Amino acid sequence: MFDTLNRHMLSPYGGPDWIQTPNFQRLAERTAVFDNSYIGSMPCMPARRELHTGRYNFLHRSWGPLEPFDDSAIEMLGEAGVYTHLITDHQHYWEDGGGTYHPRYASFELIRGQEGDPWKGEVRNPDGLSLEGLHPIARKMYRQDRINRQYMRKEEQFPQAQTFSGGLEFIELNHEEDNWYLQLETFDPHEPFFSPEQYKKLYAHDYKGPLGDWPIYGPVTETPEDVRHMRFEYAALLTMCDHYLGKVLDVMDRLDLWKDTLLIVNTDHGFLLGEHDQWAKCVQPFYNEVAHTPLFIWDPRTGVQGERRQSLVQTIDLPATLLDYFGVGLPKDMQGQPLRRTIETDEPIREGALFGIHGGHVNVTDGRYVYMRAAANADNRPLYNYTLMPTHMRSRFHPQELQNIELANPFSFTKQIQTLKIPARTWGNLHAFGTLLYDVHNDPQQKSQLQDSKIEARMLSLMKQLMRENEAPDEQYERLGISSS
Repeated sequence: MFDTLNRHMLSPYGGPDWIQTPNFQRLAERTAVFDNSYIGSMPCMPARRELHTGRYNFLHRSWGPLEPFDDSAIEMLGEAGVYTHLITDHQHYWEDGGGTYHPRYASFELIRGQEGDPWKGEVRNPDGLSLEGLHPIARKMYRQDRINRQYMRKEEQFPQAQTFSGGLEFIELNHEEDNWYLQLETFDPHEPFFSPEQYKKLYAHDYKGPLGDWPIYGPVTETPEDVRHMRFEYAALLTMCDHYLGKVLDVMDRLDLWKDTLLIVNTDHGFLLGEHDQWAKCVQPFYNEVAHTPLFIWDPRTGVQGERRQSLVQTIDLPATLLDYFGVGLPKDMQGQPLRRTIETDEPIREGALFGIHGGHVNVTDGRYVYMRAAANADNRPLYNYTLMPTHMRSRFHPQELQNIELANPFSFTKQIQTLKIPARTWGNLHAFGTLLYDVHNDPQQKSQLQDSKIEARMLSLMKQLMRENEAPDEQYERLGISSS
C-alpha cells in the first residue's frame, strides 16, 4: 500500500512518458488492473478504518481510531488462525487518532521519520530554517521534518527503504509457511516529496524559486515554474516507489509466490499538483486526481493477469476480498464485497460508489458521472461526530469541544451501543465550491461542469440511496439541503 499514489501519473493508466514507472507497468502485466476504483472515506485514517471494517465512516465521524464496536478484518483473520504482520512508516498510526489500528495485527514494525514525525530530538533550530507566516502546527512539523532529514543521508536510511527492507525480510523468513498476511505500507509518495538524489537526477531541471517539496494545501498562488518544479519533486519520489515495488515483484518471481499468494497494490487517495489550480486534498472537492485511484490485484485462484476491469470498486471491498481469500465469513456490518468474481469475469458488485470527508461534499459516482453535493449553507451545519473515541489526528478532543455532548441512539452497526454525539468542526470552506456534476467519461479532467437536471436528479437519488444504506444521520440530509426519502 502506497499513500497519495496518483493514478494518472502511472504508465499503466496512461501516465506521461517523462515519468518513469516501469515496475508499475510490470505489475499491470501480472495482475487485474481496475479502471474504476474510487476512494471512500477520506483522508488517511478514515481510509484505513475502511480497510479494517469494509464500511464507509465519513458520514458519522471525522479522523479517528477504530471504535470499540468496529469489526476489524485484520483481527478476524488473526482469530481464524492467519498470522498478520504490519510494517509501515505511516506515522499517523502512532498518533492519538490512529492508536487502535496497529495493535490489531499479530506483530507490527513502525519505521520512524516521515512528515514531521516527532522522532529525533534537537533543541536548536536547523540552520537556515524559516518558519515565518506558517500555522503553528505547520511550524512544528516543518521544523521536525528538517531535523529528521539530517538522519537520512543515505538511501537505505530513508523510511521507505527501511519499510520495504522489513517487508522483504518478513517474506524471506516466512514464505514457506502457510496462512499469513503481510501489510507492507509506505507513506510515500505522500508529501513532503523528499527523495534521494539519484531519483531527483532523473528529473533534473533549472529552478531557483522558493518552493521546496512540500506544498501548502489550498489554491495555487505560485508561478507555473513553481508548479512544474513540484511535479518533478513528486515524480522523483514516485520513481523511488516504483523501484521498491520492483523489489517485491523480484521476490515474488524468485520464490514463485505467484502460485499461491494474493497480491494487492493500492492507495488511499491521490493528490492535486496544480490541477484545478489547487494543491493537495481535503480543502477542495475530491476531483478525479484524488478520488479515482489505481488498484492492481493478482488472485492465484483466478489466474487473471494483464487484463482490465471496468466494474466500480472501492476501498471497502479490500477487507472483504481478504476475508474471502482466507475462507473467513464476512461480518454483517461490512458493506464491501469480495472481488474474486469481478477479477474473474468483471462481474459488477455495485451500482454506485459513495465517497467524501466528514463535513465536506457528499460525492457519488456510477462510473460515468460524478455528483458532488455541497452543504446548503456556509455554516455547514448541523454536523456531529458519533464516537466513543474522541480524538483528532494529533490530539484528544479539547474540553471545550465536549461541553455540549449528548448520547445518541445506537446505529445498527454499533452493536446496540450508544455513542457520544459531539458538535463537529470541518475542513476549510468547501461550501464555496458549490454543488458540481461531471461526465468523467467525456471529461475525465473535470474541466466543464455538466448542466443536466435529469442526470443530477438520478445521481442525487443514487446518493441518497447509498446514504440510507450507510445509516447516515438525519442531520447530514439537512446539512446538504435534501430530504432523506
